[in-house]
Amino acid sequence: MTTTLATAPLDFDGCYRALAARDTRFDGQFVTTVLTTGIYCRPSCPARTPKPGNVRFELTAAAAAARGFRACRRCLPDATPGSPLWNVRADLVGRAMRLIADGVVDRDGVGGLAAALGYTERHISRVLSAELGAGTLALARTHRATSARMLLTGTNLPIGDVAFAAGFSSIRQFNDTIRELYDATPSGLRASRGRTGDPSTGDRITLRLPFRQPYDTAWTLYGLAAHAVDGLEHWDSTTFERTLRLPHCAASVRITIASDHVSAAFEHLDMRDLGAGVNRVRRLLDLDADPVAVDEALSRDRRLRPLVTAHPGIRIPGSVDGVETLIRVMMGQQVSVKAARTRIARLVAELGEPTGWPDEAGRPNRLFPTAAAIAEHGPAVLTGPARSIRSITAAAACAQQMELHPGVDASNLRADLMRLSGIGDWTADQVVMRLTGDPDVLTRRDLVIDRALADLGARPDDTRSWRPWRSYASMHLWRHRLAHLVDDPVAPRPLPRGTTP
Repeated sequence: MTTTLATAPLDFDGCYRALAARDTRFDGQFVTTVLTTGIYCRPSCPARTPKPGNVRFELTAAAAAARGFRACRRCLPDATPGSPLWNVRADLVGRAMRLIADGVVDRDGVGGLAAALGYTERHISRVLSAELGAGTLALARTHRATSARMLLTGTNLPIGDVAFAAGFSSIRQFNDTIRELYDATPSGLRASRGRTGDPSTGDRITLRLPFRQPYDTAWTLYGLAAHAVDGLEHWDSTTFERTLRLPHCAASVRITIASDHVSAAFEHLDMRDLGAGVNRVRRLLDLDADPVAVDEALSRDRRLRPLVTAHPGIRIPGSVDGVETLIRVMMGQQVSVKAARTRIARLVAELGEPTGWPDEAGRPNRLFPTAAAIAEHGPAVLTGPARSIRSITAAAACAQQMELHPGVDASNLRADLMRLSGIGDWTADQVVMRLTGDPDVLTRRDLVIDRALADLGARPDDTRSWRPWRSYASMHLWRHRLAHLVDDPVAPRPLPRGTTP
């Protein structure tokens, strides 16, 4: 059994072997329900391994809860990275789970999820129930409970604030859900675990976001530092900070990557947006990836094996906002990274909405401009070739009607992008990979990738065996060509024209 469980139903023998070995690589990929105790656990739970006849396996905690099981308070099965399946799967289930994690159901109801996916509410619930063992509302409810447990055990927020921050509509609903899923009151759950991590104070809430190891931290930090735009983002050699446009209010997040988790400190946050903010940070840093499965698959190619061995756990860059990703990628076409940063910084300074927060030297204080602002005022602000300016403003105008969110179908998004003037294969591939998290994008017409393939003695046709992980292979190819740049992610050098990692 590989380390990614890609389809349902789950393979019982493979899951039981992972359970017996207490294999942490599978935490978050499935849960174990124990018939004799009525609880569900993560695969690495330290409790005595139950007999095969006494266990069943479910893809989601929601499915276990729907069958009447409660979460194990010893191993906390929801305190794990999210399942990598929802990026690997490009079908309706994967797309729906990405949007549920972003809080779409909590904000807009099941109808909002259906509208974003282009299917009826009934069809989506039927598909989710058949594939995952739980319907839309049950999945969203379990996601809220997971957020609440994280806040109860990891912060000192008042319990009432925790309820609404997690997305519950009432204290009673919150209490009932916690009792049902954890067999404890909210205050009892907090007392049993104590507080961990950096406590929240004043206007700041700090959370520990887990990920699966290994993690190529240097590559991720290099990408963040190299592209940090003044006013919108800031890198201070240890911490990356940026503003976020969230559903209810603007916020900022300071990100520090440790050996086994990411510390994310949110400020100016409307607590209703906490779930969305956490989800977007996880997507930006690709925290739900299964690096062992990726590395195992890519290492089978003798040409890639040395690259993977040298830098295990590489991640692909993600997105916190669809419009921002589209415009930034377009503005990075055919110019150096330094030039692109200068152009984007001017756009942010001229059209980005001021946050209104107190000015502090170097700290971000503007949001990325809206698509409407760029479409209307872009011609007066953007610099560069007239053709490029027309393409960017036209794309911004179209973006107001496009589906630019993690739940969009990757192939449909690519087709929509290719219809826009000024967008070719390179731009479309970059946007699709970053926005949807598609793990199988090998960027076409990329000078650095072409040179890296030549270095390895590989042809484009040889990359077919790298499926479904070609996005990660692309990062290794980039890292190979730019190895002398990423050793010191604090002070990246200018990159070649027309390219971007």
